[in-house]
Parts: sequence; C-alpha cells; structure tokens
Amino acid sequence: MLLDALQQSAPGIALTLLVASILAFCFAKIRQNLRIRKLGGRAPNINTYPFLFGLDVILDTMRMAWKNQNFELWRRRFDNSGHTVEMELLGQRIILTEDPENIKAILAAQFSDYGKGKDFHRQWLPFLGNSIFTTDGSEWHSSRQLIRPQFIKDRISDLETFERNITHMMSLIPHDGSAVDIKDLFYRYTLDIATEFLLGNTVNSLGSPRAEFAVAFAELQKFMNDISRVGPAENLFPRGKFNKNLAILNSFVEPYVEQTLQLKPSELKDKTEKNYNFLHALAEFTRDKRMLRDQLVAVLLAARDTTAATLSWTLHELSKKPEVVQKLREEILRSVGPDNNPTYSDLKNMKYLSAILNETLRLYPAVPFNVRTSLKDTYLPRGAGVDGNEPVGVPKDTPIAYSTLTMQRREDIFGPSVNEFDPDRWSKWVPKSWQYIPFNGGPRICIGQQFALTEMSYTIVRLFQEFEAVGPRMTKVQWMQTEIVGSPGEDVVLSFKPAKC
Repeated sequence: MLLDALQQSAPGIALTLLVASILAFCFAKIRQNLRIRKLGGRAPNINTYPFLFGLDVILDTMRMAWKNQNFELWRRRFDNSGHTVEMELLGQRIILTEDPENIKAILAAQFSDYGKGKDFHRQWLPFLGNSIFTTDGSEWHSSRQLIRPQFIKDRISDLETFERNITHMMSLIPHDGSAVDIKDLFYRYTLDIATEFLLGNTVNSLGSPRAEFAVAFAELQKFMNDISRVGPAENLFPRGKFNKNLAILNSFVEPYVEQTLQLKPSELKDKTEKNYNFLHALAEFTRDKRMLRDQLVAVLLAARDTTAATLSWTLHELSKKPEVVQKLREEILRSVGPDNNPTYSDLKNMKYLSAILNETLRLYPAVPFNVRTSLKDTYLPRGAGVDGNEPVGVPKDTPIAYSTLTMQRREDIFGPSVNEFDPDRWSKWVPKSWQYIPFNGGPRICIGQQFALTEMSYTIVRLFQEFEAVGPRMTKVQWMQTEIVGSPGEDVVLSFKPAKC
C-alpha cells in the first residue's frame, strides 16, 4: 500500500519539486540583483533565447571560434550594446569589456579586487600548475619574485642565443624567390630560443619540424581555450587527447627538472656561472619539483608563442608594404650596416623598427582576450546607466573577460584608419594611458616584455640585412586564430629577395 501511495503521488512530488526549483531560482536571481544594485548597476545584456540558459551563446561562441572569427564575434557584441556588456551562461553572470577605464581598474587601480580566481586556477592547474599565470595573492607574488631576476638587462642583452638560431633559420629560407611558410619557421625558431634560454639546450625544432612535444603543446593550448570559452559547460569536452598531450609535455619537461635537482648547491652555483640557464637559476631558490615544472611550462608558453605570433604578423604586414620595408632597411643599414650584428644599444635606438613593432602589437596584441574574476564584492567604473558612464556592480566570483584586441581597434579611440597597418602614425601620435597595452599593465604586466622586444627586434634586423624585399605568395585573406595567443589563421607564405649589399 505504501508503494501504491508513492506511485500515485509521484506526479505531485515531481510538480512540487519543479515549483520549488523555479522558486529557488527566482529567489536566487532576486538576491543577485539586490547585491548588484548595492554595488552599482547592470551593463547592457546580450540577448539570448528564453529557457536556453545561454546555450545558444555557447554554441555561437564555439562556432565563431572554429571559424577563427572571435574578433568579429566580440566586435558584434560591443557594437550592438556598448563597450561593456554582460550575459548569463547556465546561470552564471559574465561581463565583457573593452573600456580602457574598466581594464585599468581590473589590472591596476583596483588590482586587489580582481585576480585569476579559484575556478580559473582549478581549470588550468593540470596544464600550467601553480605558476605565475594561475595564482593570486602571495602565491602569485612569490612566483613573480622567483622569475623576475631571470629577465634582468644583462641577461636579455646577451644576444648570442638569438644569433645562433637566426643564422639557422635564415639558412632554411629559400634565396631563389621560392615560397616559404615563415609562420612555421618562426614557431620553430622561437621554440629553439626558448628551450636554449630556459633549459640550456635547444630542442632543435628548426631541424625537426614535427617534434612531438611542439605538436602536443599547441593542442593543449587549443583545448584549454575551448573549455574556457564555454564557461560552465566545460565538462562536455572529452579529455582523452588532452591527457595524452599533457603526458607528452610532462615527459619532455620533467627530465630537465630531475637533472637539475640532482646537482648539489655548489655544482648548481658553478653551473649558473659557467653555463647559465633559467632552470638552474630557479633551482637556486627552490627545490620543489612541481614548482620548477610549473614555472618552466608557463614561461615556455610565454617565451615561444607570443613572440612567434607577433613576428608572423609583422612579416605578413611588411610583405604588403614594400615602402615600409625600404624605410626599415635604410634605418638598419644606417644604424648597424649590412654585415654587423646589432648590439642591444643599436636595437633600443632604432625608432622606425620600434614603430613597426608597436603598430603590429596594436593591431595584433599577443594575448587578444583575457579573463579576471572578482575576488570580493566590487564594481567597474563604467558600463551601466543610460549613457554607459555609471558603475557596474560586480559581486564576488564574477568572471570578467576583457579584450585588448577590440579596444586597440576602436575607431572612436584610434580614428578611421584604425585597421590599417601604419608605423608612421607613431611618429606623430601617442595613445592615451590604458588605450594601448599589448603586454597588459599594472602589477601583472608581462615580466618578459623586454626579452620579447629584444628578440623580435634582433630577428627583424638580421632578416632585413640578409634580404632586401619580401612579398606575399598567397591569395587567402588571413584572420586571427585565437587560442591563448592570437596567431595568423593560415600559413604566412612569403618569398624573399636576397640583399645585394
């Protein structure tokens, strides 16, 4: 009889549970709205279909990402609603912004209010561990203090590593005008530099194009970006291939860590004097195996991919602007000559070369999209109200995505020629504070900024000592593939003309 009663009441129980769930959801939304109003207002909402709970936004995001159209997606969202917008994905509120004042607040003015957050740390832990890119507070500060000494001027002005590898790379560029994928060469070249700097030994990717480690490293980044884009729906992605690639990454890195930890402190000190490398220097301050692995992988990611992508974009743009190449070569020949290797001082004093890199990083910031989480109840300075100038309320644990890519291509900030590659603009124009931040800003500004700029400057000077002209050899229109780093969506196929002097 008890079973019959339960069966007869099942529809009633189900209905009661449904009503209770709806009421709980409504009450939660009321509480959320009250918290937001207490802190500020709401930004314009990106409309979604009712009762889909943002699944349509997730599908649209993935569709545009697979088509390499993330810029178009973000541009559409901001153009339709304002420079700061919000949406809900499976009940989670997410804010998007391209407002310089909001980005300044997140990265500097209200630095302690925002960080990577516990969800980001959990999500990225298998790949980047407890590194400088995944931690907050004292853990982050310790990581930064550990890494900072490795990027002192004396270290980054030692250009022998660059010269060895650029000589190798230039030997692989056809001197008869044949086509070459310069993007592929740059990714292999920067990997060789990064591993020599970090580990003391190059993986010789230039001599082994399909190195298993390099392929796994790229696929790991793609997977992490895919799950980051879908927010709460991350568990829909199978992890079999991710785990396999992670094992390849760890099997590559861990022997170097083990070899370093086997050295006695006296041997380690002697090695850092005779054969300095990043890992030996880290091991002088910590013997924690996991810490060494995590910091090594994080810096390897930053040292290799951002530089390779920026160099690829630079050559892509230069191939369409022979007048810019001519002006660049004139500066190189005037400052360095046709045969001399550039010094650190030479590179720092080359104004037009600097303008070319600035313009490339304006159009193609290495990390085009980024995320922070509110670590406590706080606000953003702008985005709410009729005119968008009122504060936006941001309760604790709210994810905020910001885009340097869309901000640095805002026509109302940079003018009607915003999408044109024009290095000459830097001779007569200086962006206002926080409108141009290719290396981020505030306390978390890129610690390897000067290393990257030196490497890219050296590479370009040596290339255009060797070659006097570069031309495009492809007809497809390229756009940005945005994983962690924004890189060209297709091969950058070029031809080079050797210099006569």
